Amino acid sequence: MSSPSTSCRINVFWRDGMLNHDTGKGVFDTGMNPGFLEVLEKHPENSDRIRNIVSILSKGPISSYISWHSGSPATIHQLLSFHSQEYVDMLIEADKNGGNKEICCGTFLNPGSFNAALLAAGTTLSAMKYILDGYGELAYALVRPPGHHAQPTQADGYCFFNNAGLAVQLALDSGCKKVLVLDIDVHYGNGTAEGFYRSDKVLTVSLHMNHGSWGPSHPQNGTVDELGEGEGFGYNLNVPLPNGSGDEGYGYAMREVVIPAVEKFEPDMMVLVIGQDSSAFDPNGRQCLTMDGYREIGRMVRRLADKHCGSRLLIVQEGGYHVTYSAYCVHATLEGVLDLPHRLLSDPIAYYPEDETFAVKVIEAIKQFQMKNVPMLKDV
Repeated sequence: MSSPSTSCRINVFWRDGMLNHDTGKGVFDTGMNPGFLEVLEKHPENSDRIRNIVSILSKGPISSYISWHSGSPATIHQLLSFHSQEYVDMLIEADKNGGNKEICCGTFLNPGSFNAALLAAGTTLSAMKYILDGYGELAYALVRPPGHHAQPTQADGYCFFNNAGLAVQLALDSGCKKVLVLDIDVHYGNGTAEGFYRSDKVLTVSLHMNHGSWGPSHPQNGTVDELGEGEGFGYNLNVPLPNGSGDEGYGYAMREVVIPAVEKFEPDMMVLVIGQDSSAFDPNGRQCLTMDGYREIGRMVRRLADKHCGSRLLIVQEGGYHVTYSAYCVHATLEGVLDLPHRLLSDPIAYYPEDETFAVKVIEAIKQFQMKNVPMLKDV
């Protein structure tokens, strides 16, 4: 069988040094050992989840559509395009002191973590630069630690540097006029939203579980009324979905909320932020997406990129903590992005019962709120 053409390939950027971020063991993500458990589980954001994604893309049926590339560590200068000097200096100092520091709840900087975070940020920048320089249209930054919760001045939710945010800023600095960020991780992409909250050059759209704030490191609620400020008012669109929204609920949100907003915004670059913690079997989320749902989202996003961005699309990895099913869901997402006529890989868990009735009602209410309050959408 002949290899797919370069226009039907995904350029995956990866460095195995990112596996050196050791998040430890304990009670879920706390690092706590209560003393009465025989088996302590690995922190959910552990290297096994990424090893399986690398493996399925290397050995699975999608492998002939993948081109592998190496990234490089981000420089301090690059980090400062999104993060404050004080915040970066704090992480540098913590690393110099040997790590072993809980930066915020569930977010541990251990020996090797800082260099892994630099690699994650730099690898994402390498993937964006590859697109901007015209070498390819589709790129996937397969990175950890994740980044979309990291705000300009603080870490949050397992994230140190905002990988996607840094890539967006690079795109703007390189001449892009309008950049779309669509985040489908189960948690609100609060860090990316915060970074561009006052900009009308970046439309941030987040489909997430309706979880609200979880403390000082995550003060944002992810509610529909967090629309941006100043020139950025109306350019941060939150779609907090009820638990168990599933394939049909997410599909409805894409068709009724996301796609109309993108059509009005008309981006010239797109960033798809993916987390498989919105899957039906993830320990860190309560949504019910299956491989079919991820595949269809990937397909919708690809068609938007084809229409508005000359097919230019950067995909950035975030969460997803079921060590096996997350890899399958990444495979399905990329199948969708490739817009392949037939599925390459069947769902090992397959059917999951769902009822989208309540999700549809919630999404309709969100749609009506945005059409009333977002200037860009008032005449949709």
